[in-house]
Amino acid sequence: MTTRCCWPAAVDGHSTTGAGGRVVGGRSWRAGSLRRVIAPDPPVTTVDRAAGSDPPPPAPAVAGPVRLPVAVAMAVAAGLALLLAFPPYGWWPLAPVGVALLAAATHRRRLRAGAGLGFLTGLALFAPLLAWTNLHTGYLPWVLLSLLQAGYLAVLGMATAWVSPLADRFPAAWPALTGALWVGQEALRDRTPFGGFPWGRLAFGQDESPLLQLAALGGAPLVTFAVALAGGLLVAGAWWTARARRGTGGPRWWAPAAGCAAAVLLLFAGGLAVPVATTRDTASVTVAIVQGNVPRLGLDFNAQRQAVLDNHVDATIALAGEVTAGTRPRPDLVVWPENSSDIDPLRNASAGARISAAADAVGVPILVGAVLFGPERGQVRNAGLLWRPGSGPDLEQLYVKRHPVPFAEYVPLRRIARMVSDQVDRVRADFVAGTEAGVVDSGPVVLGDVICFEVAYDGLVRDTVVGGAQLLVVQTNNATFDEAEARQQLAMVRLRAVEHGRAALMASTVGVSGFVTPDGRVSDATGFNTRAVVVRQLRLTEGRTLATRVGVLPEVVLAGLAVAALAGAAVLRRRRDGRPVPEAAHPG
Repeated sequence: MTTRCCWPAAVDGHSTTGAGGRVVGGRSWRAGSLRRVIAPDPPVTTVDRAAGSDPPPPAPAVAGPVRLPVAVAMAVAAGLALLLAFPPYGWWPLAPVGVALLAAATHRRRLRAGAGLGFLTGLALFAPLLAWTNLHTGYLPWVLLSLLQAGYLAVLGMATAWVSPLADRFPAAWPALTGALWVGQEALRDRTPFGGFPWGRLAFGQDESPLLQLAALGGAPLVTFAVALAGGLLVAGAWWTARARRGTGGPRWWAPAAGCAAAVLLLFAGGLAVPVATTRDTASVTVAIVQGNVPRLGLDFNAQRQAVLDNHVDATIALAGEVTAGTRPRPDLVVWPENSSDIDPLRNASAGARISAAADAVGVPILVGAVLFGPERGQVRNAGLLWRPGSGPDLEQLYVKRHPVPFAEYVPLRRIARMVSDQVDRVRADFVAGTEAGVVDSGPVVLGDVICFEVAYDGLVRDTVVGGAQLLVVQTNNATFDEAEARQQLAMVRLRAVEHGRAALMASTVGVSGFVTPDGRVSDATGFNTRAVVVRQLRLTEGRTLATRVGVLPEVVLAGLAVAALAGAAVLRRRRDGRPVPEAAHPG
C-alpha cells in the first residue's frame, strides 16, 4: 500500500517549506510564532512502507541550561571560590572550580542572563577581594571599583553564553574556549579604562600552585589560560557525564568525568615539569630591605612625612652599626620602599642631609622611594632615586613611575569626578608619568624597578628585564591598605620572578617585605605594621626566559582565539536560525 506522509524537518534537518515556516501534516507553522495557519495540502513526497511499520524515532532532546535559581547559586559560589584562591586564603585549587561553576551557570543561557550571572560572580569576587580600598577612603571608591570590575565578569558571562553553540558543536573544544575567553576578558580589563586594573587575574592566585611555573613559558596570560582550561575540563566532564547518564545510562556513564579529571591532573603535573630559572647564574649580591614603618596607618601617614623619613634613616644607621659589630653581613645595596621620603630631598636640604647620613653610615648606595616636585609647576613624580654614599643623589639613575594610579595619584576628568565625590580633591597635585623603563644601575647590580601596583602590569616589568635588569625590585607603600593587599601584591612578585627567571624583592613601608628566588620561593618575609630590616645574599641571573622573549604574543594569540570563537559562534547561530530545534530539557 502507498501511504503519503511528511516527517517534521527536525528528523533530517531540512524544512519542506520556504523560509519562515515548515509544514507538518498539511498545516503550516510560522517560525517564531505559536499561531497556526491552515493551508492547502502542499506537494509531498510519497514513501512506500509496509503497513504497521514504525515511524522513524524522534530526534534526541537537547539539554537546556541549568534552572535559573540553581544558576544564580552557582554564579555566587563561583565568585566565592575564586576569592578563596587568592591571598590571604591561598586555596588555589578552588580557582578552576570557580571557573567551572560560572561556565556551567551561563552555558546555553540568553545573553542578558549570562551577563547577569557573570556580574554576580564578579561582585562575589571583587567586593571582598578589594575591601582594603575602603579602609581609609570611605565606601564609595570600593563600591565603584568593585562594580566596575564585576562588569568585566558580566561581559565574560555574556560571551560564555554566546559561544554555547560552538561548545555544543565541538565539545572537545569547550575547555579551550573557556580558557581563551578568560584571557580575553583579562586582556580587556588590564587595559581599560585609564590603563586598566589587573588586580584579581587568575594567574595571581596561583603563587603556591604547580601552574605558577608556566609563567616562565608565557607569563601571566598562560597561567590564567591553564587555570581556566582546568575549569573548562571540570565543567565539560560534569556536563557530558550528566548527559551520558541521562541518555544511555550504560555501565560506563562515568567515563567522561574520569577522562576530564585525568586531564586536569595531567595539566597540573605538566606545570611541575616546566623548568624554571632557565637563565644563567652570573654572580651574587647582598641586599638589605629597610621597612621603617609609619607612625600610624591610613592616609594621614602623609602628615608625618618627617617621621617616616626618620624611621628609615634610623633603621639604616642601626643596620650600619650591626655591620660594624659583625652581627650582620655588609650589604652591597639598601632598598627603601615607596614614599620613604615624601619630602623632596632634591629641594629640601634637611631631608637630603638625612638620607646622605644614612648612606654614608652604611657605606653603600640606597634606592630611595621619593616624591619629587616637577617637572612643571604644580606637578609631582613618584620616583625611585639612587643615593650614593659620599656623592648623594645620582640623577642618571632615577626611575619615575610610569603608571600612576588614577583617582589616587592623579584624577582624570576631575570636574566630573568631583560631582561624584569631593574626596578627589585629596589629590591636590597630579602625579605625572615617567617615560623610561625602571632600569637602575646601582653599580653592584642592575635593578629592574617598578613601584607599587606597577608589578601587576606585564609590560612594565618585562621592559626592565629587556633593558638589562638582573634583580627585580618592587617599592611599595601599603600603609593605606592592609596585610591582605600586601600579600596579594607579594604573590604578583612571585609570578614575576618565575616569569623572567630573576631574583626579586618587595620593599614596603609597613610590610609585607621579602625576597623571592627565581623559582618563586619567598624568604625573610616581614610582618605587617612593624619595623624590620632584612639582609640576604641573592643569586643574579642573565639571559631571558621564553616568556621574556615572546612578550605579549601568548596573550595576543589567546585573546585572538577568543575573538575567533565569538565570530564562529555567530556563524553557527545564523545557520541555526529558522531551523526547528528539538524540545529542550534541563540537565539537572
